[in-house]
Amino acid sequence: MSSYLISDLHLDENRPEITRAFFDFLRGRAAGAEALYILGDFFEVWIGDDDDAPLAREVVDELSRYSGTGAELYLMHGNRDFLLGEDFAHRAGGILLPDPTLVTLAGQKVLLMHGDSLCTMDEEYMAFRQQARDPNWQEALLAKPLAERRQIAAQIRAVSKSMNSRKAEDIMDVTPSEVESVMREHGVRTLIHGHTHRPATHTLEIDGEPARRIVLGDWGENGWCIRADKNSLDLLHWPIA
Repeated sequence: MSSYLISDLHLDENRPEITRAFFDFLRGRAAGAEALYILGDFFEVWIGDDDDAPLAREVVDELSRYSGTGAELYLMHGNRDFLLGEDFAHRAGGILLPDPTLVTLAGQKVLLMHGDSLCTMDEEYMAFRQQARDPNWQEALLAKPLAERRQIAAQIRAVSKSMNSRKAEDIMDVTPSEVESVMREHGVRTLIHGHTHRPATHTLEIDGEPARRIVLGDWGENGWCIRADKNSLDLLHWPIA
């Protein structure tokens, strides 16, 4: 049986074609899989597990149906959906994973991350990440009414878009030395992550041994996944109509 890994779908009510493509993925390519790993930024924004928007209900119902077929479902926080909680995971029939997480895929140890923590040259974002992952900050935000949280999320997205438009491309990519440090710390020669929207398989060397970093793509014109079989990890993509 195969396992699948995806990231950066950025599900949003204004992009219904991506939601349909994801549901098609669950019912088609990923049907009968042993496990599905969603490595962050599953939603464009997540304002809390009490979100009563139609998209939130529709997605959790579809995930529940999928996990009910016997597939193991794992979810990791991204920089857009860091408020995803245990209640959502429970209703979807999944498990929240810490970032990073070490797993065995294709007969080898593999490190899974969202990828944003690797972008250490983006000092503005790293400062926001530290704030957004603070439990007290999150608790204060989740205590606000849904309508206010939606306004705050829209403001954060607008500021982020404006800031990113002024940054150099390399600043928003991973820092090579941080990649090597994390892989060395966890004793792996394969790292899988998303976040950067730059799908590719990169070869590198860790302590004289060959290693690789596989980057998942964001869903837009194409859907992206990694299929993990008994002996291989394959980065795949297909057009979204």
